[in-house]
Amino acid sequence: MQFLWPQFLWLLLALPVLVALYVMLLRRKKKMAVRYASLSIVKEAMGKGSQVRRHIPPVLFLLSMAALMLAAARPVAVVTLPSNQQTIILAMDVSGSMRATDVQPNRLAAAQSAAKAFLGELPRHVKVGIVAFAGSAQVAQLPTVNREDLVTAIDRFQLQRATATGNAIVISLATLFPDAGIELDSLQGGRERQRGFAIDGDKKPKKEFTPVAPGSYPSAAIIMLTDGQRTTGVDPLEAAKMAADRGVRVYTVGIGTVDGETIGFEGWSMRVRLDEETLKAIANKTSAEYFYAGTAQDLKKVYETLSSKLTVEKKETEISALFAMAAAALALLSAGLSLVWFNRIL
Repeated sequence: MQFLWPQFLWLLLALPVLVALYVMLLRRKKKMAVRYASLSIVKEAMGKGSQVRRHIPPVLFLLSMAALMLAAARPVAVVTLPSNQQTIILAMDVSGSMRATDVQPNRLAAAQSAAKAFLGELPRHVKVGIVAFAGSAQVAQLPTVNREDLVTAIDRFQLQRATATGNAIVISLATLFPDAGIELDSLQGGRERQRGFAIDGDKKPKKEFTPVAPGSYPSAAIIMLTDGQRTTGVDPLEAAKMAADRGVRVYTVGIGTVDGETIGFEGWSMRVRLDEETLKAIANKTSAEYFYAGTAQDLKKVYETLSSKLTVEKKETEISALFAMAAAALALLSAGLSLVWFNRIL
């Protein structure tokens, strides 16, 4: 814990003075009890329990004063608070390899199920957008708080060939910052526009912006799930730098075979390998985290972890109010006990 106004901690030196004054008063009362025999007899009749009890209200009052002085110094501590996260983009791989059944019932179905469970865990005020990517990337659902629309978008996924992880990040950023002029065709020499995958039909002028610290944008995050390595599109590390420069965290989730294997379905086969190294680099560059999910259950646990990370956050916060509240409570308790026990305030 730190203090914004540490100079006010000198006030704590008043506590020993108050203790000394209290001791002096006790000694003065003791002398008076010795002078008057009747007072001494009454005091003995009260017993030791009552003797201890009479010190409790002053001790509570002293603690109240200490808490009030600490509050004046404006203490700051790292506490867990509800996150300010307002928008989350789920970028989900819909390449052909997502048909593989090494994750039951298959990778795509497991990913869809986990994503739906994730939506159910999020607070209702958090907007979620869906980006589907394979050889290209496109917005399946603009950010919305309507969970039914999001579930419908997830259920509509159509499998395609190739994997463009970089495109997924760029499209996600363009969705988060629609007025920033972020377009795939500007990064790929117009190829995406020719194929019809630009975000809109008209090219938006690029706007100048000042890069910020990675992970410093608190209002949005991207979660990208993939089971393969990039085979086309924008370099994912270049796209990750774009996200880092805008302070957006890109959490990456890997599902499938790390070492690589040939999987076959519907009469054809393909060689797939999860590029963990690149996914870790994307997460690291954007101050986020990488998660690996080898089974459907693992995938659900990953999304549960992400839900908790994105809905609460540890933040350095001033806690003067807590100390002031504790001071008030102790002062009231001290006065209350004194009134009940001795029919006086202190």
